[in-house]
Amino acid sequence: MCSEKTSSGTRVQMTDVAERAGVSLATVDRVINRRKGVKERTRQQVLDAAVELGFLGTAEMGRFNAGQQDKIVFLLPAGTNPYLRDLGEHLRARVAEREDSGPRIRCFFIEGFNARALAEAIRRNADWADGIAFFAIDHPEVREAVAEVAQRGVRLVTIVSDLGHADCDAYVGHENRSVGRTAGLLIGRFVAGREGSVALVAGSRHYRAHSEREAGFLSIQEELFPHLRLVGMREGHDDSAQNYRHTIALLDQNPDLLGIYNVGGSSGGIARALLERDRPDVVFIGHGLTRDTRNALVDGTMDAVFNTDPETLVERAIDAIGQPGRPVAPMKLEIIFRENLP
Repeated sequence: MCSEKTSSGTRVQMTDVAERAGVSLATVDRVINRRKGVKERTRQQVLDAAVELGFLGTAEMGRFNAGQQDKIVFLLPAGTNPYLRDLGEHLRARVAEREDSGPRIRCFFIEGFNARALAEAIRRNADWADGIAFFAIDHPEVREAVAEVAQRGVRLVTIVSDLGHADCDAYVGHENRSVGRTAGLLIGRFVAGREGSVALVAGSRHYRAHSEREAGFLSIQEELFPHLRLVGMREGHDDSAQNYRHTIALLDQNPDLLGIYNVGGSSGGIARALLERDRPDVVFIGHGLTRDTRNALVDGTMDAVFNTDPETLVERAIDAIGQPGRPVAPMKLEIIFRENLP
């Protein structure tokens, strides 16, 4: 972004643009970063001031014209994961807003855990989109599609689960290894020195987020809680029914089970199994504040939920596509207990 010097020799800042346009600094920030909530007249006023002062160049100004909004596609896994359904609902609401000054957004659900379907969707949507935000599957077919599409100038942003591919412009989500370590720490502390087994349930190791959380959990268990025996991870594909069956099997096969960490989604099935077997002593931690996890926190079946706010996730992904090259910091981890439910 251009930043010319003023008559005093200092660089033009957003505060200078705000003063020239007669608006607040927050309004200028919203316009420059193309966030919602600014009237069209005010938006144009800010852009005119930015060009007059040299904060924006002519070429950059062209990207802010009403007919030049970024076209962005979100690709999410289909299935029964309540958090992903909530994320999809938020995106649909975002699309329905249809702000003249905002990006044009489309959202599609792709068959979950199917790398070929995701790769095909990336290629197919590259014909329309300036940028694609997607829940990455770490698989050669997806990597190849990303490389091809990036060569065409499409900006690519991974959300929730990263790909670690050089052609992706940014990753928006948590630092998942530290998330796994945090889960391991909480379970280790909550069991209060008791000896027994702990278990992991995941969607799929093809999601780097899940494998990184698993690795973080294992590392802290080995360091601080070697008295806890780790049961092999079960893959429930973020399906409530599968997670229910896995939990029943875990309880039957491991009478000394002390804790469960659901690395993925659809924690409702795990909570149902714990309730049916009357096992309030099992420490249970999962992801995504949804109706089922909220109920499980309230009734005491779950002890903690790691949450990623859908609105924040979407807005960060849009910003990352609209501002390529700008560093994207990991999202802060929000830990919700029954006593601090929002």
